[in-house]
Amino acid sequence: MLGEEAVQGRPARVIVVANEKGGSGKSTVAMHVAVALMKAGQRVATIDLDSRQRSFTHYIENRRAWAQHLGRALEIPSHSCVQHESNLGGADDAAAASKGLIDAVAAAAGADFIVIDTPGHDSHLMRAAHAMADILITPLNDSFVDFDALASVDPVSLAVTGNGHYAQMVDEARCQRQLLDSVAMDWIVLRNRLSHTNTRNKRLMGEKLAELSQRLNFRSVDGLGERLIFREFFSRGLTALDELDEATLGTRPTMSHVTARLEIEQLLNSIRLGAVTPASAAVGEARDAA
Repeated sequence: MLGEEAVQGRPARVIVVANEKGGSGKSTVAMHVAVALMKAGQRVATIDLDSRQRSFTHYIENRRAWAQHLGRALEIPSHSCVQHESNLGGADDAAAASKGLIDAVAAAAGADFIVIDTPGHDSHLMRAAHAMADILITPLNDSFVDFDALASVDPVSLAVTGNGHYAQMVDEARCQRQLLDSVAMDWIVLRNRLSHTNTRNKRLMGEKLAELSQRLNFRSVDGLGERLIFREFFSRGLTALDELDEATLGTRPTMSHVTARLEIEQLLNSIRLGAVTPASAAVGEARDAA
């Protein structure tokens, strides 16, 4: 558990990107949120809590290396990776996890926002981060396999029958935060890897998430489609918000880059995180470079 001083003494708003399911696109979302905030003039610090996979850390390292290769400035946050293999073993481990996170937040002094990427499993460190969140973003693959972390459903009617293990953990974190400083966490469930066709699964997921949002008090928003372009960005640390020119991208820009920019713009507007380059400007950049 985090102490009251750790929550109330923070100088920045904390955005936690989390889900206990791996492969939901957490690091991609965290990176785009961080870059969007920096492009809007905010001072941003980032923290990676997955000291094993380090996907967020590698993404930022790739961005720094690509910026040096290009010889041009790319927005890069102040970053740290918490080196703690946390589990649910006991009070000592909980205290160590909390201290590692508190130290990382203290090192981010002066930031307007802190964006935290989390591992895809339950731990004291994961729970400590949730208890600090002003905004919790939960990317969720558009599948009932991932939906199971939020709720169980009846196999015949598909009616929601109970809260899932991750939803229960979020509820505990919300209660803890409410007791500490009376702040209501803004929880956003982000439907990721959306199909481009109106399939039965897509319709059912939309219906069930709308129902569950009332039960669990979160906002459900459409996230990113199943696009290869987002995976290609990683190796150079780029985002869909960067300049759509051949020098920056390292390849000739296409309409796929424009579509990715449009999706990110819509996502950021949905979660209310400031302005990004208008879509019309993105289209113009790509057409001029093509």
